Amino acid sequence: MEAGYYKERFVSGVNVGEELISLSGLLAGGQGFVHTLRGGHEFCSRMANLGFTTGASVTVVQNIGRGPMLVSVRGTLVALGRAEAAKVVVKTILDKVTG
Repeated sequence: MEAGYYKERFVSGVNVGEELISLSGLLAGGQGFVHTLRGGHEFCSRMANLGFTTGASVTVVQNIGRGPMLVSVRGTLVALGRAEAAKVVVKTILDKVTG
């Protein structure tokens, strides 16, 4: 397991070769699709306004393991705090998680 990589496993809704992890666990270049948002109404509304809706494709542009991370979603570059990124659950192909 690489430094700065946090993996959170979920059991339901995962097909063979896929897993659900928090967005903050993806390394730079990692790709996935938004699965769920774990937060209150205000958080979910804000994230939806930024383009983080179920099924949206996301690509991590920068994740240095601390501070905000840069994510591309719906053709827009978005800076997310680590706490925000940890609340976004993405479905990813296993080989894309570790780079």
